[in-house]
Amino acid sequence: MGIQISPSLLAADFAHLAAEAERISGADWLHVDVMDNHFVPNLTLGLPVVEALGKASSTPMDCHLMIEDPDRWAPAYVEAGAASVTFHVEAAAAPVRLARELRAKGARAGMGLKPATPIEPYEDLLSELDMLLVMTVEPGFGGQKFLDVCLPKIRRTRALLDKHGLDLWLQVDGGVSMETIERCAEAGADVFVAGSAVFRADDPNAMVEQLRTAAESASG
Repeated sequence: MGIQISPSLLAADFAHLAAEAERISGADWLHVDVMDNHFVPNLTLGLPVVEALGKASSTPMDCHLMIEDPDRWAPAYVEAGAASVTFHVEAAAAPVRLARELRAKGARAGMGLKPATPIEPYEDLLSELDMLLVMTVEPGFGGQKFLDVCLPKIRRTRALLDKHGLDLWLQVDGGVSMETIERCAEAGADVFVAGSAVFRADDPNAMVEQLRTAAESASG
């Protein structure tokens, strides 16, 4: 698939989500941040909004679940219309079983890691996944500053994927902008979540393409 841009609706106008989705019609995905005020200290949106968005936009939804008990709730997001569902390994009781259930329902299965969570303990799980998400901020709030300390983990993750010959997407989320996306791409990421950088731009669609071009040039 090459470089993909997944703008985060967390930075959009929640009163006009359908219109905001239209402003990024050139994006590969709509990144939907689901937070439950338990796994992270913030509350955003859930199943009814995801279902409504799926009917209002033709861009596939990439749902990032920052919630407790994803084993119970994640499959419902596929039924609500999500084409990709990412759960956090720190919250999942049975990540392999959950990934298989998501795939069986027809979605891509993603696994998210907080900044301090290493990738190495999960090496044996990689073949069960379609995407790995390396958080480059602490999950919970948009607009945070990019954590450079996560770049070595992105490189190690890419090396593991290459070692096993796996065709997994490697997503980064948190502080991604024109100032940081090239470093992420150089480290091996190929799917980029950007919220504030896109929705605070004068032309969000143009910013999507600028980010894509910068990542493509950096990934070589």
